[in-house]
Amino acid sequence: MTRIKICGITRVEDALAAAQAGADAIGLVFHEHSPRHVTVQQAARVVAAVPPFVTVVGLFVNPSEDAVSEVLRQVPLDVLQFHGEEEPEFCSRFGRPWIKAIRMRHDVDLIQCAARYRQAQGLLLDAFVEGAHGGTGVALDWALIPQTVPLPVILAGGLHAGNVAEAIRLVRPYAVDVSSGVEAAKGIKDAAKVAEFINEVKKTDVRLPG
Repeated sequence: MTRIKICGITRVEDALAAAQAGADAIGLVFHEHSPRHVTVQQAARVVAAVPPFVTVVGLFVNPSEDAVSEVLRQVPLDVLQFHGEEEPEFCSRFGRPWIKAIRMRHDVDLIQCAARYRQAQGLLLDAFVEGAHGGTGVALDWALIPQTVPLPVILAGGLHAGNVAEAIRLVRPYAVDVSSGVEAAKGIKDAAKVAEFINEVKKTDVRLPG
C-alpha cells in the first residue's frame, strides 16, 4: 500500500480532515520563508489534535541545531524531514527518524544520494526549482528516477488527484507527498481535494498488479 503524507498543514481542522480521509502522515513546515510556515505554538496545537497512528513530520530547511532542538522541546514530532543542504551527520543528531529531500534534476545521481544519506528512513524526491525548497506545485520528471533505489522513495512535487495514479504506476513509490495539490489557498487545505487525492491513491493501489 502506498503511504500518503499531506504536507504544509497549518490548521487543526486541516490535520483532522487529512486524518479522517485516511492520510498516514501530516507535515508541518518550520521554514520561515515558506507560505506554509507554522510557529511552534501553531504546531503544538495541531499535534495535540492529531489522532493516534498518524505520523507527524517536521520539515526544516538548513536549520541550526538549536532551532531543531527548540522545536523538539515543544512539539513532539515523530519524524524529521530535511529539505536543504544538510549533511547526513547533522540529520542524525536529534534522536528521531529522518528523511532527506532531494531536488531532482538530470544531473542528480540518486544512487549516490542514497549511499550518502544511508541512515535516512527514505528519500523524498521533489522537483528542482531555483531558489525554492519544495511546495512549488512543479512536477518532477518521473523518468529521472531509477527503477531501483536502495532507500524507500517518497514521491513529491506537483502531485494532485489528476496525476497521482499515473505517478504511482510509473514510479511505484513507498509513499506520496502532496501540499499545493490539495489546497484552497497557500497553507489552507481543501478537505474535498484531500479526500479525492487519498481516494485516487487507494484506488490505484487496488488495481496495481502484484
